[in-house]
Amino acid sequence: MEIQISDGIVRRLRGSDAPMTGLAIQARTIANFLPLTCARAGASIVHNTDANYTGIRFETKVGPVVLEIPAGDRPYRLVHELPEPDETGRTEVELRHFPQIYKPRGVAHITAEFLSSRGFLK
Repeated sequence: MEIQISDGIVRRLRGSDAPMTGLAIQARTIANFLPLTCARAGASIVHNTDANYTGIRFETKVGPVVLEIPAGDRPYRLVHELPEPDETGRTEVELRHFPQIYKPRGVAHITAEFLSSRGFLK
């Protein structure tokens, strides 16, 4: 499933409505290599224009975790989105980042192993 967040409005994307940018294609490719445990965690591709990222969102035991697909030379980031800002005003916590040297299958493997080994997945 793919969703788009724009101006605070969340909508589901179907077929031809889904963007065909390089980041979107890369997110779909990585999602195809994710194991079944990640699919059970409600993995969905997110195009968030408000926060300016495309990524894969997992509904885990501790809340949503997003694998942000980088634009340019930035690293991949696994981010835990907090339901409410904490006392310092943060709305997300970076769990892990890794460079863009991996192919889509490697990115999917690193993500799945991190989530399962840290107890995020059910």
